[in-house]
Amino acid sequence: MRVSRLMLNTLRDVPAEADIISHQLLVRGGYVKRLTGGIYAYMPLLWKVLKKITSIVEEELSTKGCLQTLLPQLQPSEIWERSGRWKSYTKGEGIMFSLKDRQGKELGLGPTHEEVITQIISQTIHSYKQLPINIFQIQTKFRDEIRPRFGLMRSREFIMKDAYSFHANENDLQSTYSDMRNAYENIFTKCGLDFVCVDADSGAIGGAASQEFMVTAESGEDLILISSDSKYGANQEKAVSIIEEGKLLEPNKPSIIKTPNQKTIDELCNYNDFHPSQIVKVLAYLATCDDNKKYPVLVSIRGDQEINDIKLSNKISQELKQNVLDIRIISNEDMQKQGISNIPFGFIGPDLSDNLLAQSKAWEKKFIRIADNSAKDLKSFICGNNIKDEHKIFYNWNLINTVQMICDIRKAKPGDRCIHDKTQKLQECRGIEIGHIFQLGTKYSKSLNATFTNEKGVEDHFWMGCYGIGISRLAQAAVEQNHDDLGIIWPTSIAPFTVIIIIANIKNNDQKCLAEDIYQKLIQDRVDVLLDDRDERAGIKFKDADLIGIPWRIVAGREASSGLVELHNRKTKITELLDLNSVFKKLSEEFNTEKL
Repeated sequence: MRVSRLMLNTLRDVPAEADIISHQLLVRGGYVKRLTGGIYAYMPLLWKVLKKITSIVEEELSTKGCLQTLLPQLQPSEIWERSGRWKSYTKGEGIMFSLKDRQGKELGLGPTHEEVITQIISQTIHSYKQLPINIFQIQTKFRDEIRPRFGLMRSREFIMKDAYSFHANENDLQSTYSDMRNAYENIFTKCGLDFVCVDADSGAIGGAASQEFMVTAESGEDLILISSDSKYGANQEKAVSIIEEGKLLEPNKPSIIKTPNQKTIDELCNYNDFHPSQIVKVLAYLATCDDNKKYPVLVSIRGDQEINDIKLSNKISQELKQNVLDIRIISNEDMQKQGISNIPFGFIGPDLSDNLLAQSKAWEKKFIRIADNSAKDLKSFICGNNIKDEHKIFYNWNLINTVQMICDIRKAKPGDRCIHDKTQKLQECRGIEIGHIFQLGTKYSKSLNATFTNEKGVEDHFWMGCYGIGISRLAQAAVEQNHDDLGIIWPTSIAPFTVIIIIANIKNNDQKCLAEDIYQKLIQDRVDVLLDDRDERAGIKFKDADLIGIPWRIVAGREASSGLVELHNRKTKITELLDLNSVFKKLSEEFNTEKL
C-alpha cells in the first residue's frame, strides 16, 4: 500500500473530545473518526488492525474445535422476557437499544447473545451424543451507554467475539472453561499484550464462576487487587481477603450513652475515644428488583470497613430470587416521599424496627437485614440506639433481637492479607477489561427450557459456558499499553503494516528507485508494507510514521546511491545503516519467517 492512496489524515493537536492517550492517538493517527458520542468509524488503518486481531482469535479458537457462526443482531423481546432479562436490560440498566417493528413487536439490538444461541441450540441439539458444542461469532454489538467515553473503551457500538459452549454435565463445562482460558492466554500473548487473569463478578450475565482478562494500564477503569506472589487476582467487585484484626472492646455491662451530633464514625470516635473497628456501622439501602418492588435493606458492617455494593446486590438477588435493577443508600428525601419521618440517620442500629416502614407507600414493609462477617465476629461493640443522639455500648448479637443474613459484603482493599496465604498482601493496579469468561451453568437453559436427552434417556438441561473478547476495545487497549511521546508503538502481530518505507526526497531518483525495489521485494515475500511516496518533507513523514506506530521503518536517504538504507526499530528506537541483504535478513529473523 502507498501512503498516497491510504487516505491518511493525521493531526498534530490533541483532540478536545479525547481524554486518555490511546483515544487521542487513534484520533490523531487517523485510525477512527467520531460520528457522534460513542459511535466511531473504523478507518482503513484500524480496520487492518482489527482484521489481524480477528485472525488471531479465529485461528486459536479453531484449534480448540470451536465453530464459527453469525447470529442476528435484532432479537425478539420474548426470549429475553423468558430469561428474565428484558426489563433489567431495557429499563433497569437500560443498556439495550429497543424498538418496535411495524407490527408492534418489541425488538432489541443485541448487546449479548445468550438467549439467541440457547434457543437455536435447543432446536438443533437433542442428544448427549452431540455434545459438547462450542460456537462463536465476531460481530457488531450495541450498548446504550449512559456516558460513552474513552473512545472505543466505552462506546455504544463495538466489535466483539462471543462464544457459547453447551455440555451434558458440569465436569465437561469446567473442562471447556479451562481450555478457553488457555485459548485466551494464547490469544492475548499473540497480540503482544501484557495482561492478567483475575476473578470477577458475573454481573447481569450470571453464572457460578467468571474470570476477566485485563490489560494493565494506569487509565484502566477497573481496580484490580493482586497478591504479592501473583497467585491470586480479582476485580475489586469480587475480591476477598482476610480482614485485619480490630481493637478489642472488652465486654462490660451493656448501656446507653448520649452522643449529641455524633452521626459519623469519625465524630463518634473523636468524642469518645472509640476505635472504628469497635463500632457496628449500619446503613439503609433501597433495592429495586425486576418485579418492580422496592425492598428496604439494613446492612451492618464493622465501622472501619466499606460495603461492596456489587456483593450486596448479588446477595439480595440470591435471597429474593430476583434481579436487582438498582441499589442505593436511602436518603431523607426518599423517606419523606414515603411519609416516613422518624428514622434517626446517624444513630441507626441493626435492630431498627420494621414498624417504621408501616407508613411507606411503595416499599415492602419489612427490612432485609444483612450483616457482614466483620460485624458478626464482634463479641462486644458500639452501635446506634435507633434514637437521635444515642448509641449502645458493650452490646453483643445476643442482645440484638433480629435475624441477620451473614455473608461477605465487605470491599477488599490494598494491604489486606490474602486468603490463600496470610503472609501475602493484596496490591492494587488498574486494568482495562479485554476478555471475560463465564461458567453459566443451567441459568439460561432452565429459563428457556432448553433440554437434551442424557445417557439415561431423561430430558436434562444444558450446562453452558460463555466467553467474550472485545475486539475493538482490545485494539485501543494495545495502544494504551504501547505508546510513547511520539505516538503509537504497535505490537508487530497486530500492526496495520509491519514495515513503512520512507523516501526522504521523492525527487531523488536513487532514493525513489531503491525504495521501490525494496517495496516490491517485501510485497513479493508477503510482508505487510507501506510505502510513503508523498511529496512531503522528510520530517513530516518521520513524524507520521512515529505517530501511526509502524514497528519497522526503512529510510531511503542520502546513502541510497551506495545501496544503503536506515533500518529503524520503533520500539527500541535503534537505527542501523545497512545494505539490503542485511535488512532482509534482520527482518526475516524478527518476523520468524522464511528468508526474504
